[in-house]
Amino acid sequence: MDSSSDLELAWNELNKHWYIKPYNGNIPSTPGYSFIRFIFSPLIRGLMRIKATGLNNIPTSGPTILAANHLSHVDPVLIIASSRRKAHYLAKDGHFKNFWLRQFMKMTGQIKTQREEGGDQALSSAADVLSSRSALGIFPEGTRSKRTESPLLLPGKTGVARLAASYPDTVVMPISLNGTREMMAPQIHKLPRLWKPIKVDIGKGITWLEWLEDPKGGNTSAADLKALKNQEEHEIKAKLATLYRKFTDQLMASIKHLGAP
Repeated sequence: MDSSSDLELAWNELNKHWYIKPYNGNIPSTPGYSFIRFIFSPLIRGLMRIKATGLNNIPTSGPTILAANHLSHVDPVLIIASSRRKAHYLAKDGHFKNFWLRQFMKMTGQIKTQREEGGDQALSSAADVLSSRSALGIFPEGTRSKRTESPLLLPGKTGVARLAASYPDTVVMPISLNGTREMMAPQIHKLPRLWKPIKVDIGKGITWLEWLEDPKGGNTSAADLKALKNQEEHEIKAKLATLYRKFTDQLMASIKHLGAP
C-alpha cells in the first residue's frame, strides 16, 4: 500500500489540472459574528426544538466543508447554530442590496458572489474560505429542493468534490437536515414556525486524499496518479471528472443515509 505522503505528492503533481485559485485570497472580517453567535445561537437552540447528533465529528479548526441537504431558507442558520463553529456561506449578490440585510450578511460572514460571473467565481470565493483554513457551508445540490414527494434530495453537483480535491486536507462533513421545510416552507411561510421539530445529523468527515486511496472510494494509488500524469490532457480531465462524480455521489449517499428526506 502507498504511504499517504506518496499519494499526496503524486496528487500534487497534477495540480495544474485541479487547482482552484482563490478569488482574492482572504475572507471578509466579521467583527460582530462572535457577538451574534454568543447571543443568538443559544437563543435559537433554546427557542427551537432542535435535536442534533454527531456534533463532536466537526473539527474545531482547519479547513472544513459542512455539506447538507437544502429544503428551506433557514438551513444555513440552523447549521451555524447547531455546529457551534463559525461557517461562511456563499450568497447571491441580490441579498446585499438591502442595507439592513447587507449588514446582517456581512456580520454573519456570508460572502457575496456575482451571478453574472458564473460558477467559477463562486468556486474561487469558496476557495478563499478553505485557503484561509476556515469552515465553508455548502449545499451540494446547488439549489433548494422544490420536490414535493420523496425523495426530496436532489443529485449533487460536483463543485463540492472539486473544492475538496483542490484543498485535499479539507474535512468534508455530510449533514442531514430534517424538518426545516415544515418549519419554513419557501413562498408559504412568512416567518419560521419555531415550534416545529428539527433534526440535524452530522456524519463522520473525510478528506479528499483519504477518500482517494480508500478501496471503497476513489480506489486510486500513487502509481495510478503518476501514470495518469503522462496521459493526454483530455484523458486526465475525463478521469478527474469521473472521480469528482463518484465522490459527490457517495457524499450524497452519506447525507441520505443520515436521514435526509
